[in-house]
This record gives sequence, structure tokens and C-alpha cells, in this order.
Amino acid sequence: MSELPAVSATAQKWDQKYADATVQTPAKPCFVLKQHSGLLPFKGRALELACGLGGNARFLAQCGLKTQAWDISDSALTVLNNWASLNQLPIEPLITDLEQMLLPYQQFDVIVISRYLDRKLFPQIRDALKPGGLLYYQTFLSPVQENAPTNPDFYIHSGEFNQAWPELHTRVYGEGWLPNENDASEQPLRHRYAWYVGQKA
Repeated sequence: MSELPAVSATAQKWDQKYADATVQTPAKPCFVLKQHSGLLPFKGRALELACGLGGNARFLAQCGLKTQAWDISDSALTVLNNWASLNQLPIEPLITDLEQMLLPYQQFDVIVISRYLDRKLFPQIRDALKPGGLLYYQTFLSPVQENAPTNPDFYIHSGEFNQAWPELHTRVYGEGWLPNENDASEQPLRHRYAWYVGQKA
């Protein structure tokens, strides 16, 4: 029996992770988006990349933005679609392999990414923003941490966000320990993160 291609294996892994998720499963926005939501436009088009259950997409739609939510997991997107229908919010889930997909040029007023890092996408992310558009990004800060990705490529380096997009004006930058927003336990898991908000000229 031949091995499954890597993309299918990745999709299977994430479908397994979300197999038991329902519309009641917690899916909250990341710290940087919630903390700096005052920068958001009152209307426009938004995108959450690698959205999972779409905590950021839900928040963006609740703020009045027409929101696309991209992920490789059909299971996660089905839950998100059901949640959006129940709450009558403008979220458009799209099953996407980000290693194969090209982002559309200058289509989004806001892009949000949390706990996902692929540096090859950085130029596309910049180009997908409309002039004046905002990029919210929050992900794990190197070095490798416990109960987090084991691949060092999935960690941002201190200060790297500020150098990744010289064409964007840095509105917010920070580093520190944050709890997992979807962990409802008394002592939720905490990790070191870097977070960034950049604006296209």
C-alpha cells in the first residue's frame, strides 16, 4: 500500500484533532486581535489564515467584516460553517492547503494569523492586503517550548516581525507569556508569543 501524500496526511492530522468539535467548542480570538480591535475598520473584507475553528474569523465577523476563513481541515470548517449559519454571520469557510494556494492580490482590509508560521507566505500576505490594510499576527516565540510545536521553523525570532515586512508600518509589537485563550481550566497552558500589527501604506 503506497503512502498517503503529505498534504492528505496533514489534512488527516487536523481532521483528527477537530473530530469531536461542535458549535459549542470554545473558539476565541487571539490576544493581539482582541487587545487591539480598536484599529479595525468598521467595514470591509477580512481573512483568517489557518483558522482552525475560526476564533479570529468569528470575532472579525462580529465586528462587521465580511470574513473568509481558510484551513486544511474539513472537520474544523464544517463546525465553523455551522456556527456562522446559527449566528447569521458573514463567514465564508474555504478548505485550503496554504502550501499550494496563492493569495489574491490586494483583496483584504484585514488579515489575521495566529499560531501558524510559514515564512514563504510573507510576500503573499503583504500583497493580499489592500492599501491601508492591517495584518494581525501572533505566534510562538523561539526557542522551542514544551507542549508546543517541536519544529523550530514554526517559531518566530525576537524582533523578526518588525523586519519581515519593511513596507508595512508597525502599529503594535510585543513579546511575552500568554495563556491559551481556549483553555478553560483554572491554570491554562501558557506559552511565549510574539505579536504584531502592521499597516500597509
